[in-house]
Amino acid sequence: MNAKDCCNILTQAGIRPTSTRILVYEAIAEEKNTFSLGDLEERLPSIDKSGLFRTLTLFHDHRLIHSVDDGSGSLKYCFCHNHGNCREEEEHCHFYCEECRKTYCLDQDLIPHVDLPEGFIPRKINYIVKGICANCAKRKHL
Repeated sequence: MNAKDCCNILTQAGIRPTSTRILVYEAIAEEKNTFSLGDLEERLPSIDKSGLFRTLTLFHDHRLIHSVDDGSGSLKYCFCHNHGNCREEEEHCHFYCEECRKTYCLDQDLIPHVDLPEGFIPRKINYIVKGICANCAKRKHL
């Protein structure tokens, strides 16, 4: 994704495109699975942690990314491929590897609908499968 595409997506999402926001959006658009603030710090050492955090918060608020609490103690994010047009019913499941501690998006597996009792108001849905990923399983059997 080039800077012009990033500018258009950010503008359409109601975000003023700055150089920092464009750099961060370009970086996260390349991510195939989840990423953390620490992952972005390593990838973008020229941007300070507070700037990255503010940008992630802004992107999250405009639904350009989704947050995932995988139980590892470090909040993960995943890129919204619909550029902020994701609906709640499109939220997908995630897989947390207990060996390498990576969290993978299971885009093909949508979070199942849950009928809540009357008066209950959902705010966040999180569906995590925990186990051992294919790469770690292969290493264990070699």
